[in-house]
Amino acid sequence: MIDSVSYLRTPAAIRERAAQVLKYVEDGRSAWFALDAAGLEAAVQATLAVTRQRFSDPSTIPFHSRWRHFEAGGRDSRNDPLRVDAERLARLTPVELAMGFQVRGHNSLLGLEGRAELLRKLGGVGLERPGMLFDLLAQGAEGSREIKAESILAALLDRLAAIWPSRLELDGVPLGDVWRHPSVGLVPFHKLSQWMSYSLVEPLEGAGLSVVELDALTGLPEYRNGGLLVDSGALRPKQKILLEKVSAPGDEAIVEWRALTVALLDQIAAHVRVHLKMDARSLPLVKVLEAGTWFAGRTLAAQRRKDGGPPIAVQSDGTVF
Repeated sequence: MIDSVSYLRTPAAIRERAAQVLKYVEDGRSAWFALDAAGLEAAVQATLAVTRQRFSDPSTIPFHSRWRHFEAGGRDSRNDPLRVDAERLARLTPVELAMGFQVRGHNSLLGLEGRAELLRKLGGVGLERPGMLFDLLAQGAEGSREIKAESILAALLDRLAAIWPSRLELDGVPLGDVWRHPSVGLVPFHKLSQWMSYSLVEPLEGAGLSVVELDALTGLPEYRNGGLLVDSGALRPKQKILLEKVSAPGDEAIVEWRALTVALLDQIAAHVRVHLKMDARSLPLVKVLEAGTWFAGRTLAAQRRKDGGPPIAVQSDGTVF
């Protein structure tokens, strides 16, 4: 398929390119990773263990979204539903962000400057067009009051494209979280935009819309989900140096790791549903992530490394992972 900006912004493109990377690794062509079926089952069991520990009733599992961060410490701060912070975001400094996240010598936050800049740009977009996203999505759902999850992602990638750092471009359009693999070509992920899409489901439904086809979106290719696959043995690094050095997001090994994470999260979700006797409707992928794979990745990391960090270190500016 010929690359186009519109194609590379779709969840279908993310899954298709991830599947190509998976096939590339399955064929033994990768210099970086090998697959292990026993390790994948170990990842499934680790996910099930934390799921059962955290949720005695799987039907109560919430979405994996930023919304969970507003329920920390027994407090639910979105009881202030009409609050808008675009003006404040536009003035946010790295120091203020560090204070808010309690950054200390023993509690670092990667990419602090990049995160603050991203939030300032987001605030700028919000000030320019307040209510833009909701109006756009509500208009698309007129009549049925239903909106497809991938439509949320499409709106975010279209309207918020300007906030992301300039990396690869196609036809003069910045591609965002899209990277090049020497054998597969352009591989899109849109991790943060997909997480934002998941995070908008609850407020949109609270406003009277119904979000459907959640599983069109993919698993999130970040270091906890990807770390679960390495620490469980589902992915075996072929070169020890990968576990010793700090890689860049665009390195071939990291592009492969993230693509494999997308592909294998779908497989883990399918296995978890079988064990819990649930289907994709009652346990969509976004709930498997929350239950789930992210916490299993963190648990295994804490067991294997003193600092609880990921098995593969990636230099991030805060706008990718």
